[in-house]
Amino acid sequence: MADDKSKRGGDRDRVSADQEYEIEYFAKRHRISPGAVRELIRQHGNSRKAVVREARKLRP
Repeated sequence: MADDKSKRGGDRDRVSADQEYEIEYFAKRHRISPGAVRELIRQHGNSRKAVVREARKLRP
């Protein structure tokens, strides 16, 4: 089921691996590949804090 983008707020403390636009946004924002984002979520869970922390380690 598609995410309803008109609803704001909610679970900003999680990164959804099921929502392609969220993966793309996170990858662009942190200058890493979408594949790397998926791998980080797989390894560290979908906690935004954990994924951001690990993404910063991967930046060029």
